[in-house]
Amino acid sequence: MNTTELQRIKQRYNIVGNSDDLNHALDVALQVAPTDLSVLIVGESGVGKEIIPRVIHDNSPRRRERYFAINCGSIPEGTIDSELFGHEKGAYTGAVGESEGYFGVANKGTIFLDEVGELPMATQARLLRVLETGEYIRVGGQEIRKTDVRIVAATNVNMRKAISEGRFREDLYYRLNTIPIQMPPLRERGNDILLLFRLFAMQMADKYHLPKITLTDDAKQLMLHYKWPGNVRQLKNITEQMSVLSEKREINAEQLKHFIPDDPESTELATISQPGQHSYENEREALYKILYELRGSVANLRHDLNSMRKQLDDTRELNNMSAYRNQYLDTPASAMPALSPAGHTLNGYDGVSSTQEAEAEEIKTEPESLNLNDLGRQMVEKALERNNGNRKKAAQELGISDRTLYRRIKQYGLDKKEY
Repeated sequence: MNTTELQRIKQRYNIVGNSDDLNHALDVALQVAPTDLSVLIVGESGVGKEIIPRVIHDNSPRRRERYFAINCGSIPEGTIDSELFGHEKGAYTGAVGESEGYFGVANKGTIFLDEVGELPMATQARLLRVLETGEYIRVGGQEIRKTDVRIVAATNVNMRKAISEGRFREDLYYRLNTIPIQMPPLRERGNDILLLFRLFAMQMADKYHLPKITLTDDAKQLMLHYKWPGNVRQLKNITEQMSVLSEKREINAEQLKHFIPDDPESTELATISQPGQHSYENEREALYKILYELRGSVANLRHDLNSMRKQLDDTRELNNMSAYRNQYLDTPASAMPALSPAGHTLNGYDGVSSTQEAEAEEIKTEPESLNLNDLGRQMVEKALERNNGNRKKAAQELGISDRTLYRRIKQYGLDKKEY
């Protein structure tokens, strides 16, 4: 590792920190920059993944060509193919002209695909072809076009898990992951946390002409032991808040706690399950939600089916009465068939209407309805517990309206339960 070159890069891109993991990531970026190999940057949200592709491009033979940073998660699924690969005139409604797309405009340059794990499956297939052959076809076109673009991708999702769940192509993953670079989370960078705090505090003081804030020893220890789920972005936000809102310029641990979110999970290490153990909580919740949604569909379908059966029975009964009238209108009373008190023939009709059959069938399906009722009650109870009794949030989680949730709560007798 060339220390001089590394320090030059840090000064040029305003990178603060001396942790080994950060230095290793920058060193790998400098080594791979002169090549055209694809790079996949992996790290949590807010760790600064966007710096690495800029370092790679500026130190590569393509540095004089164009560089595009594209957030794949911010482009709607229906238009992302057009944005990346371009489209022909009239390819879709609103396509009043041709578009080159990023891969056409960035020819000979570099494209940074941030949040690449959010790409739709169809777009992944197009991207794989570009990586393998350098060829692509515009949306609505037939002509095969060539491009010479270097691709650097980044993601904050577990790609192995996404592949196993069928959300990401395994062949595309190996094409992008030629050179992997792991960006360390802030909680693993040690004293870099304090260095970054001083930088952000100084920037705020210079920008708004405020006295610079500092930390006491106990506040520094709290900073070092905090989990920082939002990483560098969260540290910057908290520093800016303290610079503006804190009356005292020296922040102690007690004052710092007012700005750090009071979340037990943020101050504790993530629990790791033992080998061989598996939690089925997520799968159970997903099944409950599916069954809860199906319950309404089944009830509506049963209601419609019973209505259709009743209409059919009414029509059949009217037809039978019409035939009866035509047949026995001028027949002597002795020749007419005996009628039951309900108006049905004792020897010509079985005495059980189709409507009664439908009611019997509905009674047979009652246990299933009861089971679905139990599942619906459990889903509502769990949603209310997770949201501390907040009915609006529980309704949003269940995907139903507030009025429907209130009706379910009253139906299941949950309106008197405390959460």
